[in-house]
Amino acid sequence: MVLLITRTYFPEGTNGNLEFEGKLICKTIELPWKENQKMISCIPEGKYLLQKRYSKKFKWHIEIVNVSNRSSILFHPANNAIKELNGCIAPVTKISGAGLGLLSRKAFTKLRTIVYKALDEKQRVLIIIKS
Repeated sequence: MVLLITRTYFPEGTNGNLEFEGKLICKTIELPWKENQKMISCIPEGKYLLQKRYSKKFKWHIEIVNVSNRSSILFHPANNAIKELNGCIAPVTKISGAGLGLLSRKAFTKLRTIVYKALDEKQRVLIIIKS
């Protein structure tokens, strides 16, 4: 399975469309691009493997594996990139501004269901991030 995020960059944050086979799954919000600096930048464009991950804070969520010079990069719910993200990606139902979105938990649940189904079927799940 290959997912695709197509990004648009703004000084205040990064917005995206997350698609599978040409169909929109959800929108995304991220921090602005700041040269892949830890905690303050979105991750570089590229191709990444996804896997299941559990934490007390986020419960079952999705980890983006092997991000250059970064660790613990996740898909998890958030509606404000600057206030709630440290380099992770938040699925949202609707974009409300640069790095801002609405109904993130709903979008995250939809994305997690799709990704976990593929992983449970022993599929490799890749995400391609581009602009």
